[in-house]
Amino acid sequence: MSKGVFRPGRARSLVLAMLALILVCTVYFYWSPTTASSTVSVVPNTAFEVPLTERQKDFWKALRPIIERHNPNCPAPEKRGDVAAQHFDPAKEQPRPDLSVLSEEDARKMEEAHAAFIEDVKNSGKVLKPIHTPGKRGLVSTAGSTYLPVFVSSLRMLRRAGSTLPVEIYMKDATEHEKRVCEDVLPQLDARCLVLADVVGKNVIEHYQLKIFAVLFSSFEEIVWMDADCFPLGKPEELLDSEPFKSNGLVTWPDFWASSASPLYFRISRQEPPAMTARQSSETGAFLVNKKTHLLALLLASYYNFYGPSHYFRLLTQGGPGEGDKETFLQAASAVGAPFYTVSERVQAIGHSSPGGLSGSAMAQSDPREDFALTKEGKWRVKDESAAPAPHIFFVHANYPKFNPGDRIFGLGWETTPTLKDDGSDGRAWMAPPDTIRRFGYDVEKAYWEEIKWVSCNLETAFKTWENKVGLCDRVQEYWGHVFATPHDDDPKFTLDG
Repeated sequence: MSKGVFRPGRARSLVLAMLALILVCTVYFYWSPTTASSTVSVVPNTAFEVPLTERQKDFWKALRPIIERHNPNCPAPEKRGDVAAQHFDPAKEQPRPDLSVLSEEDARKMEEAHAAFIEDVKNSGKVLKPIHTPGKRGLVSTAGSTYLPVFVSSLRMLRRAGSTLPVEIYMKDATEHEKRVCEDVLPQLDARCLVLADVVGKNVIEHYQLKIFAVLFSSFEEIVWMDADCFPLGKPEELLDSEPFKSNGLVTWPDFWASSASPLYFRISRQEPPAMTARQSSETGAFLVNKKTHLLALLLASYYNFYGPSHYFRLLTQGGPGEGDKETFLQAASAVGAPFYTVSERVQAIGHSSPGGLSGSAMAQSDPREDFALTKEGKWRVKDESAAPAPHIFFVHANYPKFNPGDRIFGLGWETTPTLKDDGSDGRAWMAPPDTIRRFGYDVEKAYWEEIKWVSCNLETAFKTWENKVGLCDRVQEYWGHVFATPHDDDPKFTLDG
């Protein structure tokens, strides 16, 4: 037979081989894993990925019965007073506060429920399928009502710092969802709104419980958390590529106070209570977490938060400053043996001088990379400030008051009077302590007010809580002109070398 004769069998084999090759290439292209540092979701490709809302609902449908199946099954702990605000002292061992009481039987019930929840989650297999897209990273926050204008200013500070992280902002329910902001404003800043009540139902999750569920329901695997009134001075994604996050998977920052977790909590969670000198309490205005490595810890934190108002918030803080979700992340990780790094450098209050001392209106948290480098060498500035120069500041948590032009930021509306000098004229909020302000590296306050000014003048009619406000843009521009438009002799310096 000549070479030019058509052979149906051979042609069919060639076609099948080509189809097989195309199939293999397609599967490899869409399903090959990304590196942990990738900022683009490839696994799986969105063309084949179940929509986020469906993944969230399936996850909650599996998680909620487990949480409810292991309720504490006892009365709330009895309060025998509240813990006083006690500053952390790493050099002085002192007794752990013990002001929460349960009967022996009730303590045993809580302990058994706690252990059973962990075991149930461990054995849940594919029923409790994580929501996140592997390899995807981003920033997560919650905001609504008066927090929404503040969040937009923080988001603009994030972009000003050069960050390209996508952002998911979670709102409690439909009453907090603002169409113009969510559909027109935030997408331009690579941020999108999601409503928690659409997943969990109405009145299931309250204010202090929102944070953990926003983290769990996020599509991101590696997460930078920022409260609405918190913003970075650098690119947070660079922290995700560095130590201490890479080897620990959870990084937290300190509060001013000593730990006030009850000895009863450690009995219930089957842990040895750490020494009071071991670490400060947590301040969760910002933290970093890897859901791939810390899913069990986050699920236990969700358990603590679900039963927080009734049982666990009390046990973890005992009425101390900032009682709420702040201790649930770190303690949950500790309870299941997950690694974590707690920044040792003290949080610094920043503000301006007043007749009564420092009138603070924000908290400054240090760069964890620099802190880690020092502690790795055995240099603990929290014990001895002369051990090394202080790290740069990385996050500012402008927590009291919120820098919202529509909510009494000007004048005498707050006892901290952040925008007033002693003589009653407009002035800077963040002037002291000078050594902390220098650690900013640049004029952060001026940059922040530049973004507040942009939000006030471009979105003056956008927010529901600003609907009846008059002249917000004019007042912010007036303040800007008085304080930042020209240099002043008392302007602080912003470099570490002074």
